[in-house]
Amino acid sequence: MTTEYRKAVSEDAEMLVNIYNAAFYSDHVRFGACPGYGKTTEMMEASIRDNPKYIILCDNRPVGCVSCKMLEKKEYEITCLCIIPEYQGKGLGTQAVRFVKALYDDWEKITLVTPVDKKENVKFYTEKCGFRIVSIEKDGNVELARFVAER
Repeated sequence: MTTEYRKAVSEDAEMLVNIYNAAFYSDHVRFGACPGYGKTTEMMEASIRDNPKYIILCDNRPVGCVSCKMLEKKEYEITCLCIIPEYQGKGLGTQAVRFVKALYDDWEKITLVTPVDKKENVKFYTEKCGFRIVSIEKDGNVELARFVAER
């Protein structure tokens, strides 16, 4: 299984909408809403312009996306990490976090948020990626855990 990353361009918007919808459908159903689900192609094009996105390719097939933005000097936030369901649990998410850490090699702090009720995400980020929970936030009816990794 060969994994590569390619920077997304506006022509990738429709494909990324499909990846996000597949990856976040269960969250949409579970929580009644999910910011990564149901984007229009135009919304995704704007997101590609505003936040660098990298398409995760597995054996040349687009199977996920990771995006990260600089918050301030040496501090970044992973704004999205998603893998389509049939490729989850194969180590691609862990590799994507390593990719972000290598891409932004000056990082001193990386943050992200994910629903605290998603125990598999909490376990993934804390046990496999070296993050710790620093706070709990609310977005509507959903409690979000804010994670941080520091070096």
